[in-house]
Amino acid sequence: MPADSFVRSFRESSPYIHRFRGQTFVINFGGDAIADGSIRVLAHDIALLNSLGINVVLVHGAGPQIDAALQLHGLQTQRIHGKRITSPEAMQVLREAVGGARLVVEAALSEGQMGSPMAHAGLQVVSGNFIIAQPVGILDGVDYQSTGKVRRVASEVMERHLAADEIVLLSPIGVSPTGTLFNIRAEEVAVAAAVALGAAKLVFYMDEEGIIDAQGTLLRQLTSSEIPALLERQDLSTEVREHLHSAATACAKGVERIHLISRHVDGALLRELFTRDGLGTLISRDSFEHMRMATVTDIPGILALIRPLEEKGILVKRSRERLEMEADHFVVMERDGKIIGCAAIYPYPEQGMAEVACLAVDSLYRRQGRGERLLAFCENWARERQLSRIFVLSTQTTHWFLERKFRQGSLEELPIPRQQLYNFQRRSQVFFQTI
Repeated sequence: MPADSFVRSFRESSPYIHRFRGQTFVINFGGDAIADGSIRVLAHDIALLNSLGINVVLVHGAGPQIDAALQLHGLQTQRIHGKRITSPEAMQVLREAVGGARLVVEAALSEGQMGSPMAHAGLQVVSGNFIIAQPVGILDGVDYQSTGKVRRVASEVMERHLAADEIVLLSPIGVSPTGTLFNIRAEEVAVAAAVALGAAKLVFYMDEEGIIDAQGTLLRQLTSSEIPALLERQDLSTEVREHLHSAATACAKGVERIHLISRHVDGALLRELFTRDGLGTLISRDSFEHMRMATVTDIPGILALIRPLEEKGILVKRSRERLEMEADHFVVMERDGKIIGCAAIYPYPEQGMAEVACLAVDSLYRRQGRGERLLAFCENWARERQLSRIFVLSTQTTHWFLERKFRQGSLEELPIPRQQLYNFQRRSQVFFQTI
């Protein structure tokens, strides 16, 4: 990578570094990552997260290891609805396979050779009886025997380890209060841990690159309300279907962000977390605060929002009639039925540009990143229309835009139609951003 690209990328990651410090991420990967050795590469990224002050909980699977061990012992197990029926004999073999897989993960996280990304990392990894289990029991006449489900997560104990800068490693086995071991799907363990810890992110490594739509395009972002429609598709793989069910459960129980990323891409975790566009699919909770394009019925809310700023001379005055005519150019941020933010975007397709104007956030909701979210929405809107630059005109918020990678430009750089509308009395400064 050229030096300037490295510097630019590193600087662009800094907002995410600041935002994530002190947060808890739960990361789930399957036994395939252990079997093919890619766990060692993943360990490098885990070490970096830990060094940035992020609390990391790892949940490993052991499917291939269990299957190989069962075959070695001449045992067979049946799966119903994705759950393995675990006999007592199979459980004896399974716990040894899971234990071996866990030791491989611990070894990868303990590497510290000079010249390695793990050098001086000194990761402390802790495992234990953090998952309290209970039997699945008999479902539809089928006795699942030693297959269990999560009864409780010892989150208080885990939080103490995380506060001590230790990485918590969870295996797909839980123990009941009677001391009985149960086989639990690793994905279920990950969801339960994320919910109990109030994790900011739940990350699933998968074989596919994310969720692909019917046209073969990667879906970069979804909300939980879109999951039921996706699950109706017949072309989804079992893995994707299980991840969607897990994401729906996690969102419903309070986890804000679920990331689905490919295990086959080197650095996938870092690219997903520390770049603007990400790599895989982000699934977020439906929020009572959201952004959408405005309609005429939003004009009273927009007027109430921008009038105080117009009176201070921060925004250009707009009549109600003008707003009604330009309503389809506005994006609004709505919180529980109230307009708390807005921005307008005017395209100039012949020049490959768009103007962002009238960006405003209610005074009660400022300094919490909403202005950045409105700006990002406008950037994406312009990018989807193959526009390469956005520009703003400002008199009193110039530094806000400069701090967000805009550069000051000149009146002559504006599209000719916009130059003709320029108000020389306001003497607004012009700023551009390449998108």
